[in-house]
Amino acid sequence: MISQLSARDLAAWRADSSREPPFLVDVREPWEFSTCHIDGALLVPLQTLPTRLAELPEDRDLVLICHHGNRSQQAALWLERNGYTRLHNLRGGVAAWADDVEPQMPRY
Repeated sequence: MISQLSARDLAAWRADSSREPPFLVDVREPWEFSTCHIDGALLVPLQTLPTRLAELPEDRDLVLICHHGNRSQQAALWLERNGYTRLHNLRGGVAAWADDVEPQMPRY
């Protein structure tokens, strides 16, 4: 089962120096990422995921990100089927992040 992480919970996790920060994987398209993204996220468009596994650590928590949380959920499920276990989906995606954490973030 993929953990569903709220934007506020992700922000708190990233701010907690006692915890290892999660590895952020944004599975949107390049134009979406250039419009807005969460600082520190690695852009890995969903269709390129199978060819870019070497860039994703298996020993860290991965938070999958998209616009509203649907593509990232698909990516997390695919990663789970391919051996990744420390997976979290950003529920509501960057839209929720803009609403709840970073209101100045551009929206589309």
